[in-house]
Amino acid sequence: MNPSVKVEEISKPADPLSHVDPRDLPILPKPYDDAEKIPAWKPLSDKAKGEYESSLDDTIALSIRKPASKEEEERLIRQFLDGLEKLFSRENNWTFLQPMTLSMENCAKCQTCAEACHIYEMSGHNEIYRPTYRAEVLRRLYYKYLKPGGALFSKWLHGDIELNWTTIARLAELSYRCNLCRRCAQTCPLGLDNGLITHDLRKLFSQEMGIYAKELHDNGSMLQLRVGSSTGMNPLVVKDNIEFIDEDTSERTGIPIQTPWDVEGADVLLIHNAGEIMAWPENHGAFATIFEAAGIRWTLSSESQEALGYDNINYGLFYDDVMLAKVAVKHAKAAKKLGVKKIVLGECGHAHKALTVIADRVLTGELNIPRESAMALLKEIVFSGKIKFDPSRNDFPVTLHDPCNMVRLMGIVQPQREILQLLCPQFREMTPHGVDNYCCGGGSGFAIMSGHNFEDWRMHVSGRKKMEQILHAFHDELDPSIRKYVCAPCSNCKGQMRDLIKYYDMWNQCGISYGGLVELIVNAMADAQPGYIEWGLF
Repeated sequence: MNPSVKVEEISKPADPLSHVDPRDLPILPKPYDDAEKIPAWKPLSDKAKGEYESSLDDTIALSIRKPASKEEEERLIRQFLDGLEKLFSRENNWTFLQPMTLSMENCAKCQTCAEACHIYEMSGHNEIYRPTYRAEVLRRLYYKYLKPGGALFSKWLHGDIELNWTTIARLAELSYRCNLCRRCAQTCPLGLDNGLITHDLRKLFSQEMGIYAKELHDNGSMLQLRVGSSTGMNPLVVKDNIEFIDEDTSERTGIPIQTPWDVEGADVLLIHNAGEIMAWPENHGAFATIFEAAGIRWTLSSESQEALGYDNINYGLFYDDVMLAKVAVKHAKAAKKLGVKKIVLGECGHAHKALTVIADRVLTGELNIPRESAMALLKEIVFSGKIKFDPSRNDFPVTLHDPCNMVRLMGIVQPQREILQLLCPQFREMTPHGVDNYCCGGGSGFAIMSGHNFEDWRMHVSGRKKMEQILHAFHDELDPSIRKYVCAPCSNCKGQMRDLIKYYDMWNQCGISYGGLVELIVNAMADAQPGYIEWGLF
């Protein structure tokens, strides 16, 4: 590893610019302090290195093909410069221009952000993962190519930088070595946002150069806009799945449920992350059980053409504002068509931020339909007295993961905690927690990105801090015979938890499982048959 690589070296020939050696990473708590219990990190194949850009850190997230000619290389550089200019023009980036400009021009280089970054820390303080590293690359390009006199004075005033294909390819990959958790922005004494810089770099690469994570774009946004779901499920398939979930849940709980579809004028339109229907059907079953028991007049929408009704995923949040806007508008149209009173977002953190905070800039007039987190409604239901609970059914160790978009970026901190404190006698917090908690390591779309050797990087580096937090939370009860539950009220985070637990064999080694919040609520319902939670299914 070369931990002291300088910013200007990003354009210099080196293969790789830096390297992450698993032996240099911080040691995990017991029982993973034993190197034999740590899965091996698979090296990139020679074929992958030959076909795709991998000179940043011997890891591939984007599968960027190398230019076939000097002419193609020059064209790509021109595209990058066009995108750079648009990034700092009011016409093209009015929504984020002010914080971007402030972040470019006012960094004190105090490195407070680096101390807050889990990726920088758990990579063994690798210099290229420092939040200010990629920001400084962009900052030097900004001063050199966009500011008056840049070509003459930027080198002396702001530092040297050369723009070539190597710089561009490495910067593109580097924009996908950040979870966009914005812990850096939270701790910056000047209020600057290196997370936003990373996001807008991804936007530049996507919109101007067609460079993006295929899992987010081809298999995410584009598939969702074409068929209504990023899983590829059309309305008939979704309804068939939900019907099966209803039958299975009714049998397991003893409480009959039947999901209502396309109810006009309903109080609540529930929009799930469609991944729940496929990967975690017990989550939808729990929502349906709770809403029915509480007497909520609710519905799902089967709309999938002009509107989007049954999949709240919005991967545009991670990489492309145009994609975000297209999906958000379709979500609002589904609610408008049914005339519901409000949209309630299920357990998906990025859907929360996309359809509430960011979509406020898009959804105006008749599309500005009230939108609410399920966390608030669930707290209202649990404390309403409409449902009787037996907390002893949840008498096992439980800890809570705070999804970044829901908690740090939106301030939804207490509702889920108050529910767990009431219904889980052995609830304990992670350290730190709330708005100070760390990303699961799967944020910004990483949880569904596993091409080449990126999963190894995700498990060893970006997910390492969350692994450490979980093990510390249960440090006194790591005997695998004691069942333990990581509550992660976010589909993206659950995907990362599932992969972490499976990768490190945490169920067999430590008895650690995971799931959402609503499953714990149903598991504690006194009128339901006991045993709603299924353990150790990965």
